[in-house]
Amino acid sequence: MTSRILVPIDDSDHASQALKYALDNYPDAEIIVLHVVGVPSMMMGEATGLALEDDISEAAAKRAKPIFKRAREIADEQGREISTVVGIGHPARQILDRAEEYDAIVLGAHGADWSRATRRFLVGNVTETVSKRAPVPVVIVR
Repeated sequence: MTSRILVPIDDSDHASQALKYALDNYPDAEIIVLHVVGVPSMMMGEATGLALEDDISEAAAKRAKPIFKRAREIADEQGREISTVVGIGHPARQILDRAEEYDAIVLGAHGADWSRATRRFLVGNVTETVSKRAPVPVVIVR
């Protein structure tokens, strides 16, 4: 029985589709939405900016707020509730560190609209990394 589903999201269309898929296909499961902030970038912008905050957890929650707002709108459209959690750091690592707490992971085929070269060079392909290393089933939604 699948009772807990992790749905990592960013602000991409694929992430929204992954959440819709999870809500549709796991009607009796608890859906937990994870958003990771502090992602490395070319100039370490978001990661450095987060590190300079007085309260990193509060700053991360503030940055995740618009992502979670959209996720709740999607869940509301389907008459479902979701739980949310904020991660700080590298998305694939944050997902994999939590994976054993869930029965499955549902994630979008592609993340935010960074250039592919930049994404692969700096943070790797999150979907590919998670699908290869996760100890639980991974569903990739296009």
